[in-house]
Amino acid sequence: MSFATSTAVMQRRVEAPDSLDDFPTPPWATRALCEVLAGEGYDLAQMSAWEPCCNRGHMARPLAEAFGSVFASDVMDYGWPGQQAVADFLIDWAQEAPEVDFVITNPPFRLAAEVIARGLKRARRGVAVFVRTAFVEGVSRYETLFRDQPEALVLPFVERVVLWRGILLDPEVPVWREGPDGTGRAERPTSATSYCWLVWLKDRDGPTVLRRIPPCRPRLTRSGDYPALPAHLAPPQSAAPSLPLTLEHQSPGRPAWTS
Repeated sequence: MSFATSTAVMQRRVEAPDSLDDFPTPPWATRALCEVLAGEGYDLAQMSAWEPCCNRGHMARPLAEAFGSVFASDVMDYGWPGQQAVADFLIDWAQEAPEVDFVITNPPFRLAAEVIARGLKRARRGVAVFVRTAFVEGVSRYETLFRDQPEALVLPFVERVVLWRGILLDPEVPVWREGPDGTGRAERPTSATSYCWLVWLKDRDGPTVLRRIPPCRPRLTRSGDYPALPAHLAPPQSAAPSLPLTLEHQSPGRPAWTS
């Protein structure tokens, strides 16, 4: 039985042209950004933010913990009651756009450069985007974005941030992985893709600064951050006694698995 997958293939994560690129961001990763911004001297409690790709609110909620106000919108209604508008950030805000200090989001990869450019027009203080680290590469993005509007901060995560399509998974809770022969095993969610925050600050000049985000996931994870594990990913009852991860390996207060 083999579950091995090529790292090169996993890092591509190619999306169809019309894909919504539905990869929810773990809340702890957003809290890490807020700590960096606070450390840069921004009094976030007195400021506002716009999350224009709010999805199911996994980024907007931790932003609301730090910012005085957060406006949440998305091109699609995902059913999250905190979403305040269903609109395309790139085309639907010709006039009545909210006035905010920061635009902060996890944009669709193929539209990220456009979201950044639009955000820099909308935000008074700056823009922060959560992207694959590969986003900093590419001649086209250099010529249309980075050359003339370089980011102020590049914040790569030392820890891997685990993103799965269409669902937010707790990396401490094992999911069931079935092999090609019909057998399976429980293992914690992982990722071969690296992510970072790119931050543009309108009141800063000078060269781009690279600052690594040190390990912080356990400290910045809160109870209630993750939804229950979907039934199709839960280990079968017959497999539960032989799971490779036992309760003492989990974060305090969280079960070894949830069905």
